[in-house]
Amino acid sequence: MVEDSDVIIRFLEPHESEVLVELIKESYGESYDADWVYDAEKIAERIRNNTLRSTIGQLNDGTILGHMALMVEEGVERVIHAGIAVVRDAARGHHLFERLKRFGSQWATEAGYLGIFSEATAAHPYSQKANIKLGAHETGILLGWIPDTVHNNAAVNLEGHRQSVVLFYLKLNHGDLRNMYVPKKYYEMVQKILEVSGLHAVIAQVPTNVTVPNETIFSIEEKVDHNSAIIHVTEPGKDFTEAIESARVTLMTNKRRDAVYLDVPLDLPHTEIVLNNQVSDFSFSFAGIFPNQLRHGDVLRLQAFNGVDLHSADIVTASDHGRELLEYVIADLRPDR
Repeated sequence: MVEDSDVIIRFLEPHESEVLVELIKESYGESYDADWVYDAEKIAERIRNNTLRSTIGQLNDGTILGHMALMVEEGVERVIHAGIAVVRDAARGHHLFERLKRFGSQWATEAGYLGIFSEATAAHPYSQKANIKLGAHETGILLGWIPDTVHNNAAVNLEGHRQSVVLFYLKLNHGDLRNMYVPKKYYEMVQKILEVSGLHAVIAQVPTNVTVPNETIFSIEEKVDHNSAIIHVTEPGKDFTEAIESARVTLMTNKRRDAVYLDVPLDLPHTEIVLNNQVSDFSFSFAGIFPNQLRHGDVLRLQAFNGVDLHSADIVTASDHGRELLEYVIADLRPDR
């Protein structure tokens, strides 16, 4: 039997990278949705380059019980991403995930990061409860984010349907408040998220002299292993609705993507302007907010689906705020088009 006092929490060294590969294969088989976690050399390279901090729980005899990664993503200013959490059966019930994340968050705090973002499965409450116990709060719910091809030994997807995740933010240090321009429709919920989570942002009024450009500038990130895509808007323009709907139709009709997620930058005043002008049949609905990978600000994530049964009744949350957020996200859903 594993005792908490027997477990050593430390960072993985580059030459030990095969440990993570073994843990992933043991828990997920070949179904994990990031190819690099199966390549020991790529893992080692990330550790050496300080873009990956792999936290592990280890017994005195060398047995590895669990892992959690801290990933420094390019373009994200002073915010770190936590993920790739794997706990072996022998350590379940011993709060190992919580200990791993606490160790990582202490390091990130001392390193000067403002906070940690992470995703927790909505198939069960355990990892959500661990995040909440550490002081993290929900900032969004990505419906249907996990494809039905991903399986693990903590929450086996017996029915083979897409599963949802809950976005969490753990505030670590104080920082300057960023201006955030939020469409009227989502103002109250975004304000609630800011108050609860401690995100370093404040909702600002749009200046009177803002000029909206004619053309919407965006890129598309296709996640083939997820059968989904993310539309990253870097600058919304007057043609926003036409441009985004055209991209969505192409992705869903021609490429048969199950889900399309839309990220719009909240640091630009004309984001609020173009979203306030949306008509009622706009296909995208509210998912949440989190740091933007493409700019030094925050992103509003919206979501749309293509004939996907989201099994919303099976989505689990672990706090009153999480339940309120889930109800809001479900209520804002648009019919498939």
